[in-house]
Amino acid sequence: MSNTDSAPAAATVGFTAVQDGKVLRITITKPKRKNAIDYDTMVALGDTFLATAENRSVRAIVLTGEGGDFCTGADLAASPAEAQRGITADLVMDAANRLVKAIVDAPVPVVARIRGAAAGVGVGIALAADLVYASEDSYLLLAFINIGLMPDGGAAALVAAAAGRPLAAEMALLGERLPAPAAKSAGLFTAVLPDDELDAAAEAAVAKIAAGPRRALELTKKALNQATLTALDAALAAEKSGQSELLGSADFREGATAMLTKRKPVFAD
Repeated sequence: MSNTDSAPAAATVGFTAVQDGKVLRITITKPKRKNAIDYDTMVALGDTFLATAENRSVRAIVLTGEGGDFCTGADLAASPAEAQRGITADLVMDAANRLVKAIVDAPVPVVARIRGAAAGVGVGIALAADLVYASEDSYLLLAFINIGLMPDGGAAALVAAAAGRPLAAEMALLGERLPAPAAKSAGLFTAVLPDDELDAAAEAAVAKIAAGPRRALELTKKALNQATLTALDAALAAEKSGQSELLGSADFREGATAMLTKRKPVFAD
């Protein structure tokens, strides 16, 4: 998949997808929004990952964010315009779930390179990758509870699969940052490195994967996922059901307004 072969939407939504030899490099390109992603970007990203099944020349995928953050989740500022276009909460959840599944089901290893925040659905996107290389100042944040929502993007299953239920509950119920060193200790990150060493370490892994046999990579990844992510589909279904309800609630409206106006929310329910 060359840059010109990428989904046409990639040129207008918030990411780029460029094939570099045997490596497909995907970069979220909304640094002014801390790489928060809107509905169209979620859909086009999902299309791009799904397309790798037909591109036998790709051996590895690198996923990162432009600037100082990986991805801070769904772009709430885009929600009013999306609603005017008829994009419902169910459609947004379907797009997020499809994207996470497309990363998990991609036939070749996905390497996430993280600086700054991986927050909201950005946590699910990051942890859906097979290898996660992070800078020392990066962190994971499931802040949904702080705006009247629940985790989505398969985060409950993806965190629990690597780190266990206690940490998944702590992250989901308290809505506080998990710094990179703690994420590495919990098994959520493959490696944590100084910022000036991050790219070299990630690229060394990518180069080794890209030189490998595609079919063996595909079957190895599939076996690992079948052994460790048995709860992912159920978690995605539960998240869609719950989040679709919560996205229409007064508590979410209060939480989102409070976040956008930088004040503390007052929940009624």
